[in-house]
Amino acid sequence: MSPPDPASPHAPPRVRCVTQAEKGAVFAALHEGEPFVIPNPWDAGSARVLEALGFEALATTSSGFAFTLGRLDGQTALDEVVAHTAALDAATALPVAVDLENGYGASPEAAANAIARVAEAGAVGGSIEDWDPAGHLYEPAQAAERVAAAADTAHSLGFPFMLAGRAENHIRGVTDLDDTIARLQAYERAGADVLYAPGLSTTEQIRTVCDAVTKPVNVLARPNLKLAELFEAGAQRVSVGGALTWVAAKAFADAAVAMRDEGELSVLAARPPLGGWFAG
Repeated sequence: MSPPDPASPHAPPRVRCVTQAEKGAVFAALHEGEPFVIPNPWDAGSARVLEALGFEALATTSSGFAFTLGRLDGQTALDEVVAHTAALDAATALPVAVDLENGYGASPEAAANAIARVAEAGAVGGSIEDWDPAGHLYEPAQAAERVAAAADTAHSLGFPFMLAGRAENHIRGVTDLDDTIARLQAYERAGADVLYAPGLSTTEQIRTVCDAVTKPVNVLARPNLKLAELFEAGAQRVSVGGALTWVAAKAFADAAVAMRDEGELSVLAARPPLGGWFAG
């Protein structure tokens, strides 16, 4: 299931969101309809391209954004993420959800503040994870308390805001699926609107997680699985994290190396349709 080609005469009319409330309503409705892809731009230009290609919503990537600043994942500050959110929101008419990592602080108040800050910048969704940059997972009770504080803020904004509770086990070396499920169930009870366990590696794991909760589940795309398989396993939305950033960065680096080592200039022949992508 891929987004329609906006140039096709059969493509459905695009819904142009104007206000934050409209964006929030569109984003919430996506979680009640057909499964969808929510790709992750790394800057305003990539956000506009993804909008032009027909995607219906966008999510930031902490690692991709850090790359634009010449840093590794986890090395950005909340103020920088807020400015990045505002830039993406201004660049497109699409709903924007924000990867807020751990909320830039271990306390429930920090998680709530992170939600409030990106909402002020135009976001209509965001995620809070249970991994502390100090190098450990939060204990389940503390993690749920943080999600509850974030949910209280998200649901008091006056417009729809989809809060995702993230269980980081499977990208932090913890393969206990029962613990992951217990954490996601706790985040659901705490008020999360979406549940997310990045790093699930098989359709069996995805199906088990989706069957264990009642809220929509976000699944991180994997190159070895087809989109249709993820949807069939129960994913409501599929994001790609920093993967599109690395596809672009690898193509850039490969072209630069060919130019440097082989004197090859044919790699510079790409002519993307910027006029079409950035029209309007």
